[in-house]
Amino acid sequence: MASILKVKNLVTKFHTVDGVVNAVNDVSFLLEDGETLAIVGESGSGKSVSMMSIMGLLPMPPAKVEGGQALFNSKDGPVDLIQLPYEAMSDIRGGQIGFVFQDPGTSLNPILTIGKQISETLIRHLGISGREAKDKTVSLLAEVGIPDPTLRFDAFPFQLSGGMRQRVMIAIAVACAPRIVIADEPTTALDVTIQAQIVNLFKELRVKMGVSTIWITHDLGLVAGLADRVLVMYAGQILESAQVDELYENPKHPYTIGLLGALPRLDTQESKRLVSIDGTPPDSTILIHHCPFAWRCAHAFERCWNEKPALTTVGEKHTVACFYAMEEGR
Repeated sequence: MASILKVKNLVTKFHTVDGVVNAVNDVSFLLEDGETLAIVGESGSGKSVSMMSIMGLLPMPPAKVEGGQALFNSKDGPVDLIQLPYEAMSDIRGGQIGFVFQDPGTSLNPILTIGKQISETLIRHLGISGREAKDKTVSLLAEVGIPDPTLRFDAFPFQLSGGMRQRVMIAIAVACAPRIVIADEPTTALDVTIQAQIVNLFKELRVKMGVSTIWITHDLGLVAGLADRVLVMYAGQILESAQVDELYENPKHPYTIGLLGALPRLDTQESKRLVSIDGTPPDSTILIHHCPFAWRCAHAFERCWNEKPALTTVGEKHTVACFYAMEEGR
């Protein structure tokens, strides 16, 4: 399967008055055409910053993308998103790559109707008339499951529930039939019933539109029935990558094992205490030259403190950055 996005050696730092924050440290991954890729990790692991770096959405300064490439197979040919000038990126952002932000309450403009906010995306990227944009907007609202779409066209964000606002954000993201949709924890502020509805909506849109999806989340349980492949991030770097079934059945990194151990199991009658990962993530203002998880790892040994492990293949489409896992695999 051909890759639609290839990220190589991405490095992003924040230059603050308290020091340089090493937010993303040499991140590389592929997104294949039609694939749903989940990026999982606790808060501060660099998931959202990685995607915003690629999309040019970080405030610069203090943020600065200091290295790497993001090669996107656009409709007009391959481009490096990191090097694109502002206008060219504006053409791709919202047109060929859609972004669903975490909190629709702060992402939608409170003084514009939702119809206006969706229509302006269509007019900007498709060059259609206002009348055509309105008709397509009403159709999009119906497609994402908003009742009475004609009536809701003139509604303001505060008149909608959290779940409906998130559906509006999804409608904006998919309005121009993008090749990629990036969803940044789109279900975090929603109750579990609405979460399930949003996940099912993404599944339907993927089948209907053939869109590739990057789903950012801290919840490994959520992506079990959604993703094809999972990247596990910690301290600004990828610690493990595998197909979703392989990751759940055969996790290799102690951090991944800890995350899975913290999930309650509904598929077994066995009573088992949930696992907690002791300690806290490392100080991101300190550039680490050894395993970033060593402080919290029960299996850390001398080499873990002297070298930084590279992602190493341990199975088909399964890589891990862990000396202990590699030793165990021998």
